[in-house]
Amino acid sequence: MPRQLHLSAALDSPGRFDAGHYAALAGLAERATLDFVTLDDSFTPEPGRPDALAALARIAPLTGRVGLVPTVTTTHTEPFHTSISVNTLDWVSKGRAGWLVGVSATDTEAKAFGRRPVAPVDELWAEAADAVEVAARLWDSWEDDAEIRDTATGRFVDRDKLHYVDFEGRHFSVRGPSITPRPPQGRPVVVLPVSASDLAPDASPGGRARVAAAIRHADVVLLDAPDRAARLSAATELRLRAGESLRILARLDAALPVGITGITGTAGSDGDAGTAGTDRAAEERLLAELTATGTGVDGFHLVPADPLRDLTALADRIAPALRAAGLLRPAYTGRTLRDHLGLDRPAGRYSTLPSSLAPVAAPVPAASPALAEVTR
Repeated sequence: MPRQLHLSAALDSPGRFDAGHYAALAGLAERATLDFVTLDDSFTPEPGRPDALAALARIAPLTGRVGLVPTVTTTHTEPFHTSISVNTLDWVSKGRAGWLVGVSATDTEAKAFGRRPVAPVDELWAEAADAVEVAARLWDSWEDDAEIRDTATGRFVDRDKLHYVDFEGRHFSVRGPSITPRPPQGRPVVVLPVSASDLAPDASPGGRARVAAAIRHADVVLLDAPDRAARLSAATELRLRAGESLRILARLDAALPVGITGITGTAGSDGDAGTAGTDRAAEERLLAELTATGTGVDGFHLVPADPLRDLTALADRIAPALRAAGLLRPAYTGRTLRDHLGLDRPAGRYSTLPSSLAPVAAPVPAASPALAEVTR
């Protein structure tokens, strides 16, 4: 039996802010049983784009299975706040959140905050790697059963099951613990973009730093490669360096333009009339890419040119063709994004340790634990 594909799609729709639009697109992706959808974001002044994390949190109750993965930048933000925001998305979606890690590399974005000048790209991705590490530690800082909600004693949490994370790095220090319970998935899925050129011998320092961050922290890599040969080479290198648990999805343009699909006029008429529909040749080209063997990747991240048109074609025709070939699930079998990707729920790293909230020197009063200490 052929190995089933992991598929995702971008929902980017410049100029659209209404939740109904994004809910409809996510619904199409869900009908196609995609693993997840993404929504891009950055600090560049683009008035035609919504806040990705807020938009996906808004449509989370309107969807039931598809994963929701916003871009959240680690530049000019605090990892403590980012970890809470992504954790909140995981809770409101009941375990379907991911985090597409981004950085802000322009002078315009730096000036918008006024805190520091723009940094080299390799430094930004090194900072991003530290931010993801901090977020993972904070997600783990509450054990799964830390909430006790004991009304008789007035205790909401068992303090012995909350832990300091004590991260000290070049860019910030974070003591923790978090102020929110552990996410339903344990840790939301971390997604990083990588280009095949980032893995080349002459890769830029920024590209090499991005690959290092992906190998260290990514659950999923969105791989941008110019052709099948470059895709296979890059995917093989990533697999060798990161291991078999990494899911690699190749970025693939999924424009399915409207064309003339049939002739409705009669012979001898002044002009034959056609019916508008999806260009069948475009569908066949996309199916050829999706069904090709020996690609080295686990699936594809589809980037529509017209999200409503292209995702409709995907749900109506492409997905059924893939199911007929045994390459796509007929229905969701799990509830969380980790379930869709075949990733285990990670155990908390502090669960087997004595509580790090226990006082080391002077006792800390039980009513006022040292929470959320962050220094940048």
